[in-house]
Amino acid sequence: MTSAEIVLVGVDGCKAGWIAVRREPGSTPSVAVFASFTALLASLPDDAVIAVDIPIGLPEFSSKGGRGPEALVRPLLGARQSSVFSIPSRAALYADTNGFTTIEAWYAAHIRASEVAKTTSDPPRGVSIQAFGIFAKIREIDALLIARPDLRGRVFESHPEVAFCRLNGDQAMQLPKKIKGSINPAGMAERKALLCRHGYDMGFLDQPPPRGTAADDFLDAAAMMLIAGRIADGDARPFPDPPGRDSLGIPVAIWA
Repeated sequence: MTSAEIVLVGVDGCKAGWIAVRREPGSTPSVAVFASFTALLASLPDDAVIAVDIPIGLPEFSSKGGRGPEALVRPLLGARQSSVFSIPSRAALYADTNGFTTIEAWYAAHIRASEVAKTTSDPPRGVSIQAFGIFAKIREIDALLIARPDLRGRVFESHPEVAFCRLNGDQAMQLPKKIKGSINPAGMAERKALLCRHGYDMGFLDQPPPRGTAADDFLDAAAMMLIAGRIADGDARPFPDPPGRDSLGIPVAIWA
């Protein structure tokens, strides 16, 4: 089936859980927030194609530059390549899975994960705070893809800046979405204009992001939805091509 015949979903992690931009056949896009990825999947038909901004497929041992996909896409992005960070080993990601009730416990868990990452990487490398911040979401999808192999052909990893670059004729975005942690209106406008060239209505993109999400989460999910369409139509490219596999058989590639 083509992208015009199935439900397409673009997903990004957010403070409230997951933000999803969805397009039904023949309809305009809609946006919703889900507390868990399982809840998101339960809202979708079994043939929906999902592109998500989260690493999928975890290494047992981490080499310089990441799993492979990261090293392949960074050269495309110019000044935006710092948005692609390397993923540590599966052991580091699962080093501490406790719920953190205090900030001290959270930082202690980060240190433990870094120590495990150093013993499972060459050269030895710890974990950035930014990467550690999404470990729980990486594990959430990893657990689903382990338990449900059928999802491996429906849930695809992408990356917003790689998506914007590919949608922009392989030209990286000129402006950052954020500067020193704050939204950069000019960078957001650049991306909204690109999304509109691919069929979005500016009124949809200009709406306030749903509660528990940020404006950049919303735009990233919107871009992911377009990549889901490219995947459904056979127009997306995996990095690497063909995708690799991790030790559990989960595909390893960034699609765009």
